[in-house]
Parts: sequence; C-alpha cells; structure tokens
Amino acid sequence: MNHHTLREIAKFLSGMVASKIITIIWLSWIGLMPLILIGTPFNEDSIVSATIFNVAVLALLVYYGWHVKSPMHSPSERNLLLVVGALFLVIAAVHFTRIMFGFSFILGDFMVPAWLSWCGLVISVYLSYSSFHFALRMKGGRK
Repeated sequence: MNHHTLREIAKFLSGMVASKIITIIWLSWIGLMPLILIGTPFNEDSIVSATIFNVAVLALLVYYGWHVKSPMHSPSERNLLLVVGALFLVIAAVHFTRIMFGFSFILGDFMVPAWLSWCGLVISVYLSYSSFHFALRMKGGRK
C-alpha cells in the first residue's frame, strides 16, 4: 500500500469515527442510555470518556489523512518506527502468552475467544516486523 491509499483510508475512517461521535451523543440526547453493545454497557458516565477517546482518534486520522507529507525523511521518523515496532512486539507477546497459557479475557459480559488472539498475534507480528524493517532501511534519515 502506498501513502496515498493509506491517506484515503484515514479520510474514510475519520468519517466513520465522526459518525460514531454523533451517534453516541444522539443516543444520549434521546434517552436511549444505558445501552449494551457487544456485552459492554454504556451509560451516561461512559459517554464523556468515549467521546474524548473518539475525538482523539478522529484528530489523529484527520491529521494523517490531510496533513502528513510523503515520504518523510527525518531521523525522528526512524526512532518513531523503532518505538512502534517495539510496542507491537510487546502486543504480540501478550497475545502469544494468552494463547500459550489459555488465559481468558472478558470485556463486560463478553468472553473474547482465543481465535481473536491468533488474529491479533499475526497482525501485531506483521506490524512489528514492518516497523523494524522500515526503520532499519533508513540510514541517516533517508531510505
């Protein structure tokens, strides 16, 4: 995938997140709270934190979708890729540990199936590998 495609995906997702923010506020306004989605209860207390989180995600998607220049050739990008690679490696280790030891993970009333950790493991290993690969290809801030 090239940068243009990723930006277009970010633009699309920013619309989805914006509609989610509007939906959360609308459901609260018309009095449909408390509500249970995927076993997770939402009530008046969780609206503020959910809205703040979604606004932060929206801000990141809008920034990437409309303002990031391509390609970026700064030494700080290499360090960022190394940090992101390490973070995804830790996430992969958590998924691997859950699979190996059979830990259960419950969100509200929903028990997350183990196969979802397999998906998370594959995705996080790939993202970690890609981040380290691109970071190591950069020498002095250049590809």
